[in-house]
Amino acid sequence: MTCPPSFPIPMSRREMQLLGWNELDILLVSGDAYVDHPSFGIAIIGRILLSKGYRVGIVAQPDWKNTGSLKSMGRPKLACAVSAGNLDSMLNIYTAARRIRKEDSYSPGGKTGLRPAHATVVYAQLARQSFPGLPVIIGGIEASLRRFTHYDYWQDKIRPSILSDSKADILVYGMGESAIIEIIKRISAGNPLDSIKGTARILGKNAAEDFLKTHTGFVELPSYEQHLSSKDALLEGVIKVEKEMNPYCAKTLVQRHGDRLVLQEPPAPPLNTEELDELYALPFTNKPHPSYKEQIPAFEMIRNSVTAVRGCPGGCSFCGLGIHQGKLVSSRSRNSIICEVRRLAEQPGFKGTVSDVGGPTANTYGSKRRNPELCRECRRPSCLFPEICGNFHPCEEDFLSLLSELGRIERVKHVFIGSGLRLDLAMLQKNLMRKIIRDHVSGQLKVAPEHLDDSVLKLMRKNKSADFFKFLEIFDEESSRAGKKQFIVPYFISNFPGCTEAEMKKVDDFLSSKSWTLQQVQDFIPLPMTLASAMYYSGKSPEGKPIVVNRGLKERRPQMNVLKRQR
Repeated sequence: MTCPPSFPIPMSRREMQLLGWNELDILLVSGDAYVDHPSFGIAIIGRILLSKGYRVGIVAQPDWKNTGSLKSMGRPKLACAVSAGNLDSMLNIYTAARRIRKEDSYSPGGKTGLRPAHATVVYAQLARQSFPGLPVIIGGIEASLRRFTHYDYWQDKIRPSILSDSKADILVYGMGESAIIEIIKRISAGNPLDSIKGTARILGKNAAEDFLKTHTGFVELPSYEQHLSSKDALLEGVIKVEKEMNPYCAKTLVQRHGDRLVLQEPPAPPLNTEELDELYALPFTNKPHPSYKEQIPAFEMIRNSVTAVRGCPGGCSFCGLGIHQGKLVSSRSRNSIICEVRRLAEQPGFKGTVSDVGGPTANTYGSKRRNPELCRECRRPSCLFPEICGNFHPCEEDFLSLLSELGRIERVKHVFIGSGLRLDLAMLQKNLMRKIIRDHVSGQLKVAPEHLDDSVLKLMRKNKSADFFKFLEIFDEESSRAGKKQFIVPYFISNFPGCTEAEMKKVDDFLSSKSWTLQQVQDFIPLPMTLASAMYYSGKSPEGKPIVVNRGLKERRPQMNVLKRQR
């Protein structure tokens, strides 16, 4: 049972009837507008479930103040699955200065106010009210990064696991394709939801006591109550979580919330190349739902881009990807990407430019593990820091070959790299960098040195600034040889924990010397469950040493002004 080609997942009873459906099996609820494109998590989950024969509908950006807003397609037979969208809802709504953003890129026309704060909790509670007794599943980046006790920067407080607030039956963390299928199979068969990889649940008092008495070999995190009494507990907990993110050696994690217990199963293994190819071959329309009359900015940004790779080996302390997607890289096959670009080239309005072929980091495509068995035992949060692991092979041949073939596709005039490059890997991929700089830069190339002080870069889990300066030389040299006037677009972060005005002056001096105008400016935002968030909250480095942390606007403004002066 699936939607016909070029038919979106139903958002109304009329669309259900066109498919001959009288009821849904699963209702998906999203804080984003529904765009049927694999860059949007809710579309992936919907298409995966459809491919397995389930009837799926979507309610996007429901009126959370109206208990009837989820009922337009009736009560689903099996479950309601909830996501805040592609971003944490608080990040989506508020800036680093805790002010309301002027645009919501995931809403029609960029309108704000179409999703609530803490959207996952609000939607889950709405589902409970709308469909009493129906299993409620939560997932997406917001659920992933809030699955244990965490610090909420925008509220400036410690919050319990999102499972506690949402009252959901189960939480899916990570990308979720395999977990959601197993959950729905179990619900359909009336089987319990325990021991599903890539999920977390909260156990009541009796079940918690039974688990602690009968199980061994798990890792216990500091309790919610310990977090309330000691700032060091957050740092300890995050470090423990990071060590248990390898799906091949991770242990079960537990955290006490009073007499209850949050229990996280080990992560689900990443999809392999064949599985990724099958996912991207599903019949996405690659368009927003036809009910929308205004453009959706986030879609306009990615409509001519192609995802080639998943996972990020960097493990940067400020980034949620390590806690969400994990560090193990999976790449699509060359044929899968070529087929997608051919389909893209046939779309009406395509003007010959593929804006990006990448993912979290474009030049990790095709990277390999020299000895996969060694990786199965590794508990490092990063493959690249404090140095590039000898077992990590940043192969450049596959990406070189792919880019050459994409450039020969009919109607494709340009193939650009827009998702950024990892500079430490770039130093080992000279042939690939030469080709990218010569043939795949739109005039501007995004890179993310993040900072120029090595002590701050160490706290960020980024390698030394020398890589950035060396890359600048290579970029200028190759651009000159190609007879092109091209520019680097650097990305810097101000007010990172441990960064004083003295360290920030290195960035200021460099930008002034170059007379650069910055396009990407970011004041540090502590994302839930990241190591940098724990450093910000505790005021300590991962080793437990005190560090400077700028907190209020008065303290943060001087460093913010450094980057604003260069805009």
